[in-house]
Amino acid sequence: MDFGVVLQTDPPAWEVVRLMKEAEALGFGYGWTFDSCVLWQEPFVIYSQILAATSAMTVGPMVTSPGTRDWSVLASLFATLNDMFGNRTVCGIGRGDSAHRVVGRQPSTLATVREAMHVIKELAEGREVRYGDTAVRIPWVRNGRLEMWMAGYGPKALRTAGEQADGFILQCADPAIARWTIGTVQQAARAAGRDPAGISICVAAPAYVGDDLPHQREQLRWFGGMVGNHVADLVTRYGDSGPVPRELTDYIREREGYDYAHHGRAGNPSAGFVPDQIVDRFCLVGPPGAHIDRLAELAELGVDQFALYLMHDQREDTLAAYGDIIPALL
Repeated sequence: MDFGVVLQTDPPAWEVVRLMKEAEALGFGYGWTFDSCVLWQEPFVIYSQILAATSAMTVGPMVTSPGTRDWSVLASLFATLNDMFGNRTVCGIGRGDSAHRVVGRQPSTLATVREAMHVIKELAEGREVRYGDTAVRIPWVRNGRLEMWMAGYGPKALRTAGEQADGFILQCADPAIARWTIGTVQQAARAAGRDPAGISICVAAPAYVGDDLPHQREQLRWFGGMVGNHVADLVTRYGDSGPVPRELTDYIREREGYDYAHHGRAGNPSAGFVPDQIVDRFCLVGPPGAHIDRLAELAELGVDQFALYLMHDQREDTLAAYGDIIPALL
């Protein structure tokens, strides 16, 4: 199993770079960040510094969206970084949540995500593609490579990932939900004539190592609120008794609104509806052995990478603890 670390690009940016460098030294091979440049600093500027400060780490957004940047700009950003540092980027992409909603936009359609994945990948890898009504190619790209990893929860999004994406990102570490989503992605891949083994599977969730479970839960409750934004969209689309497992949908019954001013942060007042059992299911908490057991269970389900959201009050202690946990999963 590979390991990644996920950070928000809070100022100062050099602290993000420092933590990524520290993470690589501890065995993390991927460095991810949020991409919501009203709420946080511009990640692609910071990626250049992370790549310069590390030797082999792959970096990218978890996740960008088709609606906040021109696709040719996105492709050129990735292609430039890859040209400078040797194909060490990955594009995580989804329909868009905070980056869209804080500027008054709705998430993109899945048809738009599908088209964006194709256009961005083709351009970043140096091939000609139809972009709107125009044939476009970035002429200076040589030997470019860019994998597109798609995040999603609902049946149609999972089908899109299986049919087209190079990787699938599940932002939730619940084994039951992982089993259903991974199975759906792989089934879609087979139906499309693709080899399911060729799709990288990444589970991303907060982790907090220690014995004070009440404190850990309060520090990580924000994550259930963040996931709840996507789940609310699914319930609107499919209803309470649709194809989405109730393990994912039932807990949002008491959800009332959401304030993006606290998005992704410990103590988020919009996450009060999230019960302790959801924190325990969606996140990794407890002593090191509990983390190893959950990660081993996820690996059995086909998870290739665990990406650790590091948004709480013991970031460096958790990184250091994972420096000991990672060898147990290699």
